[in-house]
Amino acid sequence: MMKKTHLVLALGATLLGLSAQAQTVLKIGYSNALTSHYGMGAVAFCEEVDKGTQGRYKCQQYPNNALGGEREMIEAVQLGTQDLANVSTGALGNFVPEVKIVDIPFLFRDYDHARKVMDGPIGQDLLKKMTAKGIVGLAWTENGFRHITNSKRAINSAEDARGLKLRTMENKVHMEGFKTFGVLPTPMAWPEVFTALQQGTVDGQENPIPVILSNKLSQVQKYLSLTNHVYSPAVLVLSPSVWNKLSDADKGVFQEAARKAAVVQRKKVNDDESVAVAELRKDGMQVVEKVNGESFRKAVAPAYAQFAKEFGADKIAAIQAVK
Repeated sequence: MMKKTHLVLALGATLLGLSAQAQTVLKIGYSNALTSHYGMGAVAFCEEVDKGTQGRYKCQQYPNNALGGEREMIEAVQLGTQDLANVSTGALGNFVPEVKIVDIPFLFRDYDHARKVMDGPIGQDLLKKMTAKGIVGLAWTENGFRHITNSKRAINSAEDARGLKLRTMENKVHMEGFKTFGVLPTPMAWPEVFTALQQGTVDGQENPIPVILSNKLSQVQKYLSLTNHVYSPAVLVLSPSVWNKLSDADKGVFQEAARKAAVVQRKKVNDDESVAVAELRKDGMQVVEKVNGESFRKAVAPAYAQFAKEFGADKIAAIQAVK
């Protein structure tokens, strides 16, 4: 009888130990392939979280819009039906209007400038603004500088873009910028874009090189112009329903994991860009590398008055002043 009691007690202690180590599986979604910059950032984040919490938190990856487009994923994160998402600011601006400032065309000089802004006080302040909207911003990852592709003609200057019907994100700042080039911006959810390009519903689209590459847009677009017109950050967002259950130590693990993910994701953007143009050429795309950037900057200048009114000239100047 004594032995039996000891056995029951030992089993009970084992079960208690197991429940203390109970595993939580987190759903993380993003719009591109597992092998894309988004996927690599998400995988790096999840590996760090797994390691940092000794396996108490693990992730299930949902690439290629498996949980819906970016707007749907952000809503699901707010509601707590999805745990994490790696999304661009294009969609996030509809939920947190303050982040739209980083979508202003020709605001950033280069990657070094953009990354310093996002990792510095301005970017960190924008992450904090997400809390009030029911989203926990863990760290800025990256999508990259955006470029124009189309099926009609090579774009060397702003004048060449006039009259083109371009798919844009549902993002007012992007759309205002494109209107100044004489482009007809056509907002459309990303999962519909490939078919729309294939069928000629729109002439072109604009996205960073890694997105153009990983989504095989060379199959439906003939021309690529390296316009660098907008820097597109991305962000790892977490549901408050998960965040509020984390201990302070685990919160630190999640934030550090997100920062490490940003490093991996940015490196993938750089690596993709260094090889992708040659690859896209090989796939049959005509690439304009030396675009007349000045013509685009002149064309977009009138929109800056509107942007200053919306975001504050001082805030725009503060971003431009970061060295």
